[in-house]
Amino acid sequence: MTIQPPAPGEPRRPLGPRNPGDAWVVADDGARYWGRFGASGLLAVDAVRGVLLQHRVSWSHHGDTWALPGGARHEGESASDGALRESAEEAGVPASAVRPRLLSVLDLDVWSYATLVADVTTPFEPVISDPESHELAWVPVEAVDDYPLHPGFADSWPLLRSLLPLRPAVVVDAANVVGSVPDGWWRDRAGAAARLLGDVAALAARGVDAAGLGLPADTWFPEFHVVLEGAARAAADVAGIELVRAPGHGDDAIVDAVRALASAGHAVTVVTSDCALGERAVAQGGAVQPVSWLRDRL
Repeated sequence: MTIQPPAPGEPRRPLGPRNPGDAWVVADDGARYWGRFGASGLLAVDAVRGVLLQHRVSWSHHGDTWALPGGARHEGESASDGALRESAEEAGVPASAVRPRLLSVLDLDVWSYATLVADVTTPFEPVISDPESHELAWVPVEAVDDYPLHPGFADSWPLLRSLLPLRPAVVVDAANVVGSVPDGWWRDRAGAAARLLGDVAALAARGVDAAGLGLPADTWFPEFHVVLEGAARAAADVAGIELVRAPGHGDDAIVDAVRALASAGHAVTVVTSDCALGERAVAQGGAVQPVSWLRDRL
């Protein structure tokens, strides 16, 4: 593998200071890939309008094709952060208007490309904010194949499209998780719940490996629903977590949450080591992971 800057006449970002990541990676077979530290793009999914595509300018690599807003990652930048930064730079996508759902990575050893699939939570209009786009458009999912696609996006689109219906959710039996460690939680149940919520929020931001959720692809960002009961209900809300304050027994609230999420089309995983509760959750369409599964990821 060698690293080369753009040669005369080759695609490059024409404005702004040079970033060390803006260089070609050349594999041993001569194949060239843009982004010294890899690249990433954003597949923004709007429930009404479809997916956001970029019509690439003619001078770009595989110009005059349609693909995702994206580009070379910066050194030390995560794939998700790179996708959000590039989509903001190229299409004016507000990071606050989308919620990550899935990170799918193509790893070629010498280079990688990561696609961040994110749901639009606040509708926005894309804006051509640099010279790399002819056009930006919301395209219905069923119409994407009708466009002349960038070869890399064309290769990845069938898999990405097959994953779009999958919406994972994790329901956490907080009492069971907190009670699994004898750290004095019984003296301050609300405080113990607050510590758990902070840890779960950090996990929600990092994402969860697909194998643990029984899903394909790489990393998922499921909705986390944490059920609190008794004195633990006094714990404050935490951004990124759906809190369920059980009015009565926590197990009943967990089963109700599983039923509602499953009926809405979510792939639900319940975190509990309570066998009886696990059986009730499975009967409502959920899967079960033991407390140790969650603790290993916190």
